[in-house]
Amino acid sequence: MRFDTKIAVVLRDDLESWQRLNVTAFLVSGIATNAELIGESYVDGDGAEYLPMFRQPVLVFTGGKDVLADARRRALDRGMAMSIYTHDLFATGNDDDNRAAVRAVPTDSLDLVGIAVHGKRNAVDKVLKGATLHP
Repeated sequence: MRFDTKIAVVLRDDLESWQRLNVTAFLVSGIATNAELIGESYVDGDGAEYLPMFRQPVLVFTGGKDVLADARRRALDRGMAMSIYTHDLFATGNDDDNRAAVRAVPTDSLDLVGIAVHGKRNAVDKVLKGATLHP
């Protein structure tokens, strides 16, 4: 099935494995706040119910520091829904400190290690220019 929109995560290419997993989880939690992207609950054969998930695939990409900065700028210019994760967030331990760490840094100085975007397929493709699919 081909979707009109795309959900994509872009991770900086110098992250350790645990960081890639952690950042991806946090970033998609931001995108999941768009209720239109969430399907219905899952129910197994015995009637046990499980949480709903995205209705469409999430594609994960990788790129250097410049690729992330350019993608963030393009997404902002297009007014796209986006979540970000900065290097500073590895040193915090809660949501309040996370938001304070981001708020303390001007937009163009954010040390991005990941972003997630959602939007029309062609717009997301333009935002992701220079990123490659994560291996």
